Amino acid sequence: MTKIKVIIPAHNEQDSITSVIEDIPKTVHEIIVVNNNSTDYTEKNAKSAGATVLRENRKGYGYACLKGMDYVARQSNKPDIIVFLDGDYSDYPEELTKLVAPIINEDIDFVIGTRVKQHRENGAMTPQQIFGNWLATYLMSLFFKAKFTDLGPFRAIKYDKLLALNMVDKTYGWTVEMQLKVLKQKLTYTEVPVKYKQRIGISKVSGTLKGTIFAGFKILSWIFKYSFKK
Repeated sequence: MTKIKVIIPAHNEQDSITSVIEDIPKTVHEIIVVNNNSTDYTEKNAKSAGATVLRENRKGYGYACLKGMDYVARQSNKPDIIVFLDGDYSDYPEELTKLVAPIINEDIDFVIGTRVKQHRENGAMTPQQIFGNWLATYLMSLFFKAKFTDLGPFRAIKYDKLLALNMVDKTYGWTVEMQLKVLKQKLTYTEVPVKYKQRIGISKVSGTLKGTIFAGFKILSWIFKYSFKK
């Protein structure tokens, strides 16, 4: 049986984290919530819902993901697949089965859940998110002939391939770093359309001017860094 573990970075997601955990398919072997310097009841609610909860006090999406990966690396029984999922309940966790299917059935290395317009609730993505996704994927297409259409955070990857990527970004560049390294290492990848709804609470990235600017800078920095890297 394929062993799947889910890593959920969470900063102040007390109102949504229980729903996220409860909607994850029971076939998942472990749900790991990384409490990323929350000041609310995120940790308490995640534990009550049955998740393994880790603490990462250094604030940053990448920091939280790396914390989860470090925890998995210390386990003796490694998973086959790691799924990354946000804790804001904007994705539909029950679609995890659909997300991992290309890995299990077709031996694909990496899968992104794409937030396509026809499956996306009105207002679920801000104009700056939509533009940022278009620009980033357009540049990846231009420089690397990539076929990505989204930087969606709901994603699945073979565990051994994830380790080979040697991920390092600590903040907003995590998702695009992963996709660029997938391209550079010539891993197989595909996209699966997923539903997407308005998140619970305020976005830490697109919900603030500072977050939007910093995220855009980090994403473009990674793309141009890899464009000129031998």
